[in-house]
Amino acid sequence: MPIRFLTLAALLAMPLVAAPVHAATYDTLDGTAPIVVAHRGASGYLPEETLGSYELAMQMGADYIEPDLQLTSDGHLVAMHDTTLTRTTNVSSLFAARNGSYRVSDFTLAEIKTLTVKPTGALSEPDSTYPGFTPSMADPYKVPTFGEVLDTLTAYNAANGTKIGIYPESKAPHDPVKNRRIIEVLKDKGYTSAEDRVILQTFANESVVDLNALLAENGMEAELAQLGSVVLSGGIYGVRGSDGTNSLADIAKFATGVGVSFGGITEAFIRDAHALGLKVHAYTFRPLSEDEAFALINPYLDWGLDGFFTDYTDFGRAVVDAQSPAPVPLPAGMPLLLASLGGFAWLRRKAA
Repeated sequence: MPIRFLTLAALLAMPLVAAPVHAATYDTLDGTAPIVVAHRGASGYLPEETLGSYELAMQMGADYIEPDLQLTSDGHLVAMHDTTLTRTTNVSSLFAARNGSYRVSDFTLAEIKTLTVKPTGALSEPDSTYPGFTPSMADPYKVPTFGEVLDTLTAYNAANGTKIGIYPESKAPHDPVKNRRIIEVLKDKGYTSAEDRVILQTFANESVVDLNALLAENGMEAELAQLGSVVLSGGIYGVRGSDGTNSLADIAKFATGVGVSFGGITEAFIRDAHALGLKVHAYTFRPLSEDEAFALINPYLDWGLDGFFTDYTDFGRAVVDAQSPAPVPLPAGMPLLLASLGGFAWLRRKAA
């Protein structure tokens, strides 16, 4: 017995020389690196919400890709931010207006599939090209279905050994039919567990509650974010969505995080959200250079921001990678000490 204690004392007295064993952490809620969300794909460079745009974003190091989801007149989910097809496609050159507009909901999937999505990003080329990038699919700049986006993501992850996630938005206003269809497609494509890295988002609090119930009903796991703008009233932080304002405490009953406009975020807001177990994601950073990205995004990461949306995945990736915490060295004798302590425990078990 005395011999064992002498050995332990000798180990504790060993010089504290740095060894290549270390730990690191971030100031995010769970201590992991902030996520880079490809806002509508690599939308600053290529036509937004298209398979080509998502593929480039994944190659640039996105942690998640984001499709906005709208329903066609025949009930299919397509990746489209606007309620109309006018801004991003050539619809007006192929079809006459319907009901005075070009709403997604007034066109069938077959009709929408004849359209081509145009580049609109600040750093995009008119011919929808990006240096050194060749899309792997035949029609990279057509309007994709949600299922096609998931198939592309699944294939990319399988081919590259990555775990890029999906961050779909159920566009406001609240639509229970659309919400149920989103859950059905996710389930059909095998995105049902926490390991599949799904974050559902919406501006409508009614949809947050609805999606939470649908996940439980289908035995599925996913994170869920309330979108909106930061509100501070009576010293209490909340988020103003499309159907009203809810306190962070109320949001935490149904959601795992909030996605808010970066201009309203404060360090105190992040701290209060984290105290309630809510992650904070910011939208939308659109820096036009890497230097601008560092200046714009770094202050929020210093406050513990958990992730952000950006049109420029490459710039966002550079900022997060540069934020990697410095290693914390452990004493050189620590691994040996821990091994020895394990040996003592084994001796005690043997003696018993």
